[in-house]
Amino acid sequence: MATRNRRPAPTKDEPAEPIKKVATETTSSAFSVLDILRVAGGILLFSSALSYLTTSGTSLTWGYNPWWTRAREWKNIMNSPVSLTDEELKAYDGTDPSKPIYLALNGTIYDVSISPATYGPGGSYHFFAGRDAARAFLTGCFDTDSVPDLRGVEQMYIPLEPWEKPPPPDAPETDKQKHAVLEKRAREKRKAMSKADLKNRSAQELRKARQSVRDGLEHWHQLFRGDKGKAYRKVGEVKREEGWLSKLPKRTLCENAEKGRPVRKYEV
Repeated sequence: MATRNRRPAPTKDEPAEPIKKVATETTSSAFSVLDILRVAGGILLFSSALSYLTTSGTSLTWGYNPWWTRAREWKNIMNSPVSLTDEELKAYDGTDPSKPIYLALNGTIYDVSISPATYGPGGSYHFFAGRDAARAFLTGCFDTDSVPDLRGVEQMYIPLEPWEKPPPPDAPETDKQKHAVLEKRAREKRKAMSKADLKNRSAQELRKARQSVRDGLEHWHQLFRGDKGKAYRKVGEVKREEGWLSKLPKRTLCENAEKGRPVRKYEV
């Protein structure tokens, strides 16, 4: 009986069962992980190389440029944020070579020192440096609107009635005739609308206009944050006292913004 229950000893060419099992599992697991890493690394390397060639060497990530991929953003985390008043901000317009070049947009300060030929003295956009010119970024009136006051800017996106924007005096006679017909039809259409309809339309246009303002500012924020590949970065915020805006006189739309207003269209 004792002889019948005894297990045969392992041969010289085959390890004992527990040792064989452990060796197999270890080899299989290690190979599987390394294999996945090699494949993933190869795909990533190939994608980066293809992106580099396709974008003429401007991006390794197919144009995807989130903040966490930019070394300068991680540098900002290590540095204390900048906090300046509008008056203090003026000292960072590039005239002092020992200081960086800053500009602000709707209260956010950005470092644009990487482009001194553009924002420094003599640069084509030097008038933006050392100030918050949020209004001018939208209206395009750089000589008069280089201020942070955005009140009333949404009006530039609200359509005018056809009779509020007549053709210029030197326009061809055919254009004046077409405008006269359009104006007559528009007045008839407006007269047929109820007060509730007019109020609802005005509310909808105002919402769209305010969204256009936000979208316009975000376009510039993306540029100065570095989202579009420029080596600019956010460094802080403008500090202002509570109620600062109410102390400023309200501004009207500049000539450039007024001319660019759309004309309301009526269904004929």
